[in-house]
Amino acid sequence: MSEKTPNFEATMTELQATVEALEKGNLPLEDALAQFEKAVKLSKSCQQVLQEAELKISQIAQDGTEVSPPEVTLAAQSKDND
Repeated sequence: MSEKTPNFEATMTELQATVEALEKGNLPLEDALAQFEKAVKLSKSCQQVLQEAELKISQIAQDGTEVSPPEVTLAAQSKDND
């Protein structure tokens, strides 16, 4: 991954901060909607990374070979979701 692409942990940290801001309940409606949309995109990005990791682990455990899933970066996913 390039330095411009956030890693899984950074994305999860951003997601957590976004959710915490929403849970406080003090955002104007439009800001809350924007934060909710951001949280959904971040969540989907994290889910995709986890699914790819699960597939790779399953393949390695099953037959000892490593599988190279298609390269999907969090930055590319966020562009797709815009």
